[in-house]
Amino acid sequence: MCPVCHHTLIAYKHNGTEKVLAFAFSALMFLLLSLPFNFLTFKASGQKHSIDLPSGITVLIEHDYLSLAIITSLATVLLPGAVLIGLIVLALAQLNNHKPFYLPRVFQLVKALLPWSMAEIFLVGTLVSLIKITELADVSIGMSFYAFIGFSAFTAISIAQFDTTRFALWLRQGEAPSPKPLSQAQANASIQRTWALLFTACLLYIPANVLPIMYTELFGQETPNTIIGGVISLWESGSYPVALIILIASVIVPVAKIIILAWLNYSVQRQKTNSQLLRVRYYRATEAIGRWSMIDVFVVAVLVALIQMGNTLSIYPGQAALAFCAVVFVTMIAAMTFDSRLIWQPWKKQQ
Repeated sequence: MCPVCHHTLIAYKHNGTEKVLAFAFSALMFLLLSLPFNFLTFKASGQKHSIDLPSGITVLIEHDYLSLAIITSLATVLLPGAVLIGLIVLALAQLNNHKPFYLPRVFQLVKALLPWSMAEIFLVGTLVSLIKITELADVSIGMSFYAFIGFSAFTAISIAQFDTTRFALWLRQGEAPSPKPLSQAQANASIQRTWALLFTACLLYIPANVLPIMYTELFGQETPNTIIGGVISLWESGSYPVALIILIASVIVPVAKIIILAWLNYSVQRQKTNSQLLRVRYYRATEAIGRWSMIDVFVVAVLVALIQMGNTLSIYPGQAALAFCAVVFVTMIAAMTFDSRLIWQPWKKQQ
């Protein structure tokens, strides 16, 4: 445990490597099982539409929503699958005490992809969309949906069991890298990049909330829905838990993350020395919760892929979907760009 901020650096986990291997392999098997079978089936006005995960992505592409299809497929299937394969490679190497030349690159790749692996967020987004859909028609769940639950659960467990610090020490033969103080140029670059990204996120947040995030076409009549409008309609229909989830994930979390990162960046720019422990805790919180704002984007992706019945009933993504997705990505990158060492380390301002 860190003597300064009381953060757990290394935690002993009994048979941790074996558990990572077992859970990651199980998650990979569930991922493969979630692909070929039926995922969801939608029935309305005598019409029926079923999708599996690959065909859902295909529907998005066929309707010219390529960006949404790429984001959904990468965040929910491809990147989590790559992380699982990487964890299996790392766990096997550690169990055999074998360090091939490519192992450090695999380790760095897994660490880089972890924040962008969002299978569990897609699962929550799917559950939210199911609650929305049941107001329109009947929905049945296929075998792939249950397999995806197993995939998401075992992926989360395998990631929780994987101790990056302990693996890094094993990779370096028990020698921890000596900490290097930030130079003036590095400190200035971190602060400037973070300000630029936060300013970009603020600009993108305006169209993300003003423009419709999706359109609902019912018997030829098109109705736009904004993020706030969706929250209000869910609340008025009595779906209070879902309305709160969308409100927290899509409104409160992005705004809070921008405000907290701006405060942190301002404090290190002014070289504030007070409330260091509090600032570190806020920084870790922004890193942990920021990606969950993608719930609303995945809700749109699921609804668009599933509900395509021509003029009878169809749902299309709005301009705000990509704008809001960009807000989430930019704030995530801003949190990565912000160097938390500046909270503790004084640096010389450029004259």
